[in-house]
Amino acid sequence: MSEGANERKKILKELRNLLDEMESSKVTLIGDIMLDRYHHGYSNRLISTAPVPVIKILRSEESPGAAAHIARGLNSLGLNVSIFSSVGDDREGDFIKSKFISDGISIDGIETVENRQTLTKIRFFGSRQSLLDKTQILLQADREALEDLDIEVSNRLVEKTLESIPDSCALVISDYDKGVLTDEGAQRLIDCARKFSIPSIVDPKLTGLERSRGATVVLFEIRGLDLLRRRLMLESAEEAAFSLIKTYDWESMIVLGGIDGVTLYEANGDIDFIPCSAPSPSQQIGLHDAAATALAAALGNNFSMSSAVVLAAAACECVLSAEASHEFVNRRTLGLWLDELSWQLQISDR
Repeated sequence: MSEGANERKKILKELRNLLDEMESSKVTLIGDIMLDRYHHGYSNRLISTAPVPVIKILRSEESPGAAAHIARGLNSLGLNVSIFSSVGDDREGDFIKSKFISDGISIDGIETVENRQTLTKIRFFGSRQSLLDKTQILLQADREALEDLDIEVSNRLVEKTLESIPDSCALVISDYDKGVLTDEGAQRLIDCARKFSIPSIVDPKLTGLERSRGATVVLFEIRGLDLLRRRLMLESAEEAAFSLIKTYDWESMIVLGGIDGVTLYEANGDIDFIPCSAPSPSQQIGLHDAAATALAAALGNNFSMSSAVVLAAAACECVLSAEASHEFVNRRTLGLWLDELSWQLQISDR
């Protein structure tokens, strides 16, 4: 076995042990939460009045998404989650809170805003009956409040988060630009995490990169990096990545490529690429949430960034191979996949 393969096998074993021995350390999480609603059915014909498909809905399901998705993943790994966010005073908001309570996640940091709609993403999936096993997304509809979130709500959430950071092992910021975080608020949180030597994991919108300044690690999607590369008029993804790292003072940046693997760029110039090992990738909803969950678990337990990205890549592969897009990373699934990756390395050496 090559030196690189031996090192990867050692890392996988250490990460597997981490999952088995995960302590109930606290992770502080702040960001926008939403309800993900899915409708599944057959689409065998077009509507008579327009060239669009008619979906015969066979089943529907819903689950908490965005930062709430991360919270459930962290909780399933055995970590204690303190989440700070807001929901509306509607059925969707009540559903998210009830899910947290049933999972054993505290809702003390969730503010319920009167006369406000909870952000809901509704996705319609369909396939041709008797012809295709795999479904595909046909339409997404977003239901959300028309007014901006009251800045006082954001300020209160930031203050509560600041109080939570000192005794945490990691800070996660999941920003969908829906009002929970402002540039100033996010900067205060990252500065606080730095003060207490706590890793900060930030998943920002492309339009909100200022909210990630000074972060330990920032998550990007491969298409987003390519878009910024063209805007910056640079030749390669590497140039764009290191330009962004320098501009925003990040320690590292992880680019999620789905079937194209995961790439880690570090401020010292190191690059580490992990190819996708998922046997049959079928969907990609939740990649960012899975990566953020894994990074918080690894970095929060004092693993190096090069080891943490291995766990993040494995978590992404679990999502790519999931049967349902609402599934979140859990200890059992992630542990089994780490075992499989170790076995693959052992087999390849024979």
